Amino acid sequence: MTTATHSTLFPQVPDSADAVLEGLDPEQREVATALRGPVCVLAGAGTGKTRAITHRIAYGVRAGILQPSSVLAVTFTNRAAGEMRGRLRQLGASGVQARTFHSAALRQLQYFWPKAIGGSLPRLVDRKIQLVADAAAACRIRLDRGELRDATAEIEWSKVTQTVPADYAPAAARAGRETPRDPAEIAQLYAAYEDLKRARSVIDFEDVLLLTVAVLQDRHDVAQQVRAQYQHFVVDEYQDVSPLQQRLLELWLGDRDDLCVVGDASQTIYSFTGATPDHLLDFRGRHPGATVVKLVRDYRSTPQVVHLANGLLAQARGRAADHRLELVSQRPAGPEPVYTEYTDEPAEAEGAARRIRELIDAGVPAAEIAVLFRTNSQSETYEQALADIGVPYQLRGAERFFDRPEVRKAGSALRAAARFGGNDSLLDEAVDLPSQVRAVLSGEGWTTQPPAGSGAVRERWESLAALVSLAQDFAAARAGATLSDLVVELDERAGAQHAPTVQGVTLASLHSAKGLEWDVVFLVGVAEGMMPITYAKTDEQIEEERRLLYVGVTRAREHLHLSWALARSPGGRPSRRPSRFLKGLRPGSGTAAAGRTAAGGAGGGVERGFRGGDGGAAATVPRRARRTPARCRVCGRTLTDAGEMKLMRCEGCPSDMDEGVYARLCEWRAVQAERSGQPAFCVFTDKTLVAIAESVPEDERDLARIPGVGARKLNRYGTEVLAICAGQEGVGLDEDG
Repeated sequence: MTTATHSTLFPQVPDSADAVLEGLDPEQREVATALRGPVCVLAGAGTGKTRAITHRIAYGVRAGILQPSSVLAVTFTNRAAGEMRGRLRQLGASGVQARTFHSAALRQLQYFWPKAIGGSLPRLVDRKIQLVADAAAACRIRLDRGELRDATAEIEWSKVTQTVPADYAPAAARAGRETPRDPAEIAQLYAAYEDLKRARSVIDFEDVLLLTVAVLQDRHDVAQQVRAQYQHFVVDEYQDVSPLQQRLLELWLGDRDDLCVVGDASQTIYSFTGATPDHLLDFRGRHPGATVVKLVRDYRSTPQVVHLANGLLAQARGRAADHRLELVSQRPAGPEPVYTEYTDEPAEAEGAARRIRELIDAGVPAAEIAVLFRTNSQSETYEQALADIGVPYQLRGAERFFDRPEVRKAGSALRAAARFGGNDSLLDEAVDLPSQVRAVLSGEGWTTQPPAGSGAVRERWESLAALVSLAQDFAAARAGATLSDLVVELDERAGAQHAPTVQGVTLASLHSAKGLEWDVVFLVGVAEGMMPITYAKTDEQIEEERRLLYVGVTRAREHLHLSWALARSPGGRPSRRPSRFLKGLRPGSGTAAAGRTAAGGAGGGVERGFRGGDGGAAATVPRRARRTPARCRVCGRTLTDAGEMKLMRCEGCPSDMDEGVYARLCEWRAVQAERSGQPAFCVFTDKTLVAIAESVPEDERDLARIPGVGARKLNRYGTEVLAICAGQEGVGLDEDG
């Protein structure tokens, strides 16, 4: 975040297509000039991936190879999309669409809804949490604020993984998810939420993707119009796509392969939201002719920081680790990472604050310094330590500790207990200040043991636990302190944290720090139980924690400080130990694990895909089969109309539909639509039902031949549809089934 100069804010637009390529390294140039066919860019942290793909688009536009209006660049945040549009304008490539998946889908849905569905698009709700609260009330399920947020996240995960309410419980079990409530309750809540949306004629952000997918799947004419508009696609952060986003991308593409994807499996840290690196890692398998370019020249970090980052991944296991990239720093040498062990967490925070004060006094801008931690609940100690030493700070991706709802509510409860404690039976057996605070906060959700699982419930508990710990420290420091004294202390602490945030040190969780960088990074709390987090149990979860630390390390340009505390509170038992991820990497921690060579080579370079017509071995590489013309099964005429293609016959040719099968299919479809909270056509369109009732398939092979069925619907509905065709009664109509 170095201060930008006038020249970087207003760069001169390149005067030619070739000028766009100036300043790119050899691998970035390969990305920029590989304009046809599938291209996969494996880009390590700090290797200039955004530079490479924006120059790729700009070069194609400036060279006349790509029409600006035919390019759709997709990324994951509005900030990233805006940055990409700005860079393209600076390169003379205005007119290119750079959007998030949701923004692009919403734009298409708004345009095609009147034609495909009729009427106007239902209102889009900005925040679904109130709807989830209303659905919980309708189900008579009591949720506190944390559980409400976690339940909302479960609904979002279900939708992006295309899981309907009836399938939630087994799907969550297969995915190893820690559910905030009993899975059956979440499924009930999810179903009620969908009913409520339908009753209020609203849709949510996930519906935007689901409905766009449904329209493109079932309306061949709409899909063709979209494909005529966009012929070239670029997808950034491809390791973070969900199954639903991947399906939408496939529908945008159709049978074409002008696609460029960019990602790094080693930066996959959002699997809890449904993101998966499998689409990135399987890209070459799906596109045998793909060109793969590896970017490993790190322009962000010093060799010392890069060495630690590479060392972390060298010890990793799993599929993502097999495809890791060995970064090579392009910067001059810098200081070695600093490892510091502290007796307790307050000492760790005070130590970091002192070093930050020294850096600022030496001329390092506060905005170029960050303190990164695993959970938002860790922020309070660092907020206080920085405030005490007069260092301004700003929180990213989290509320200030004393502004959090659970902390405000706990403060009110403590204030009431201090005022009327003599009449509170909760305090009858509390003999000292810490036990009084524990008694009061137990009514707010604090327990002696942390809750299982992750997310908001855990963060809420951590906030209350921090207050309990603070009370213990306060009582130890001030003999005879009362509850009223503690309330005054809390008020003073809250007031002291209203420091100016402009040019302040950034406090952020590791998740919210992705995509950012600073000259100086303090990685704090790098201890077992926090990194990896306690509730990471499976090998996959442990490896994601390792990748999260890798993301934190690679945020640092020059100075990197890693620290941990042996105990939580002063005087506590020093039972903690440094994170296992640092074994063999920090001085005195044993021998480093032997480096592992990434599949396909750890270094940068280009693997050119085989293209048809190249001759020799290239001609033997399988290519995607082209669709044969659809023909009427009655008269044999070639079909071009989307509706006729669904029926597999001309509209004028006689129908041999089994009316009984068709009626049962319609009844079954209505039940499925109601259960999933989707329009009936999202299950099967009318014409697909007619085609099924006309052909009456006997097995999955016959059913799969019918346009509009597809692999996903075959897996979900095939058994019941075949049972209906076989004459079985009441299939799929039992509400309990």
